[in-house]
Amino acid sequence: MAVELQEISRFGYPAIHVVADRSMPLQVKFSVSIPGADRIHYVNEQDVLVVLSRLPFETWQRLRAVHFNDKSWGKRTLGYVNLGRRDIALCALPPRMGLSNALVRGQAPERFGGIRGGKWSVLAVRRFMLYDVLLHELGHLQLIDEHASSSRLKFAREKQAQAFAMEWCNRLWSKPFAHSDPVHNPPSPEELASVLSQSQGVQV
Repeated sequence: MAVELQEISRFGYPAIHVVADRSMPLQVKFSVSIPGADRIHYVNEQDVLVVLSRLPFETWQRLRAVHFNDKSWGKRTLGYVNLGRRDIALCALPPRMGLSNALVRGQAPERFGGIRGGKWSVLAVRRFMLYDVLLHELGHLQLIDEHASSSRLKFAREKQAQAFAMEWCNRLWSKPFAHSDPVHNPPSPEELASVLSQSQGVQV
């Protein structure tokens, strides 16, 4: 798989353009670790498979495995990739939390159904884990320069991975997706109205 960098994306980050290469198999393995304390896994294998099914194969053809583990270190880490850029980990998190601090420039909590400065609903956290964290980690699997002297330079780094995540979230949510789980679409007007009402309650 090869990736070309465009000068800048409309989110202010270097953009990534994926070039097709169908040399890799489709099989992806999954593992689950039982979280400690009261932490929970917000997403599961089926959730991830739905997201992958919506993406071009070229964007995730390096992916070998997804691990649901318990290494968030007090919610400081939501997900990460291994050094070989083949495996992704999505971390267990506390049952009630907000993710406003995890947002970057160009994102708003309402985009995922969350509340700035307040606790997010389970649905909002799940959206963020799938359509930001998972997409971001997939961004790190994109090969930027296969002739680079180190693996660190061969693959997309933080800004490029975030550009990948935001571009694909925008594309996937640009039109309705027929699925019974609302996590795979942006918040509905009814959900946003409820979020706004809760947000006003937080500010009082």
